[in-house]
Amino acid sequence: MDDYTRKTIFLGIDVFVKYWQRAFKGAVIKSAYEAGFCGFVLHRFLVANGIQNIVVHPASIEVESRNIKKTDKRDSKKIAIQVCAGRLHCVNIPAIEEEHRRYISCLRETFAKQRTRAANQLKSFLNVNRVISWDKSPNISKKWLEELNNLDLNDSLKFCIKKLSYTWIYFSAEIVDIERKLSLMTPEEEELYKAYRKIPGFGPRIARTLLHELGDTIQFSNEEKLFSFCGLTPSEHSSGEHKRLGHITRQGNPILRKSLVQAAWVAIKKDACFKELFYKHSAKKGKCSAIIVVAKKLIGRARCAIKKKDLYLDVKADEKVALQEDFVAAP
Repeated sequence: MDDYTRKTIFLGIDVFVKYWQRAFKGAVIKSAYEAGFCGFVLHRFLVANGIQNIVVHPASIEVESRNIKKTDKRDSKKIAIQVCAGRLHCVNIPAIEEEHRRYISCLRETFAKQRTRAANQLKSFLNVNRVISWDKSPNISKKWLEELNNLDLNDSLKFCIKKLSYTWIYFSAEIVDIERKLSLMTPEEEELYKAYRKIPGFGPRIARTLLHELGDTIQFSNEEKLFSFCGLTPSEHSSGEHKRLGHITRQGNPILRKSLVQAAWVAIKKDACFKELFYKHSAKKGKCSAIIVVAKKLIGRARCAIKKKDLYLDVKADEKVALQEDFVAAP
């Protein structure tokens, strides 16, 4: 890489693209980068300028065994070689509107974590100063915070409690505002949202998350790709006739994985099919592995219901029982 190329990288991608087009005039230019903080804005800019770019999942890049050296130069060369060999594939690129809706869902997740952190800080502070006991940790609410501020405490303690309480109240109000924004949907989104809501375990928040992250799931050609995107695919260490499955790879979308696991715990209480499936697998592999199986069946049923126009709820009672038995019998 010459000095001019190094300078153009820091000047901006638009200058770098112009350099490519001038230096390799008439050539087919291909590029790739790992999905990450750049998002898809860079991809759309490169494609608009005639560059065949792909965004690849970092885990799909082949790595040499026992290679402990990692530098930007090595990574770039590795990606370039695998792109030329056709061994890398582009992840699904959402429409701009879909991507912007995802930002709102991610913002809600971020604020929810901040609210939980504020609640833990407040409870820890109260416990250290013996205002509440460690074994009697109440659920925080506005009413409880008002009662807390009316206690006869030292002025310094009351000041700290008031500030910590304000943090929790602030994030709670912001989450309500975000929920209000997320509730505004187009007619197509409203129909898909209702389809998700009809599946056992999918509440309003989880249904909206699936709506924004997965849509109608038509971008996945089969269930295995859907499970992989959701981070529910187990690792495998098989050899010969021995098949050994390990823990889930955790390479998919963490928000989807968390939401589906939460929904699975609710589904086993509402649906006899999922309950039977859970106890069948928990007796062999434990509850943690069993709930992942339920989560996979849950999103698989949602995909099937969406493709077949709410088949799960529109069929008759006897057909519904048969459908549940099919899901239990499925591997």
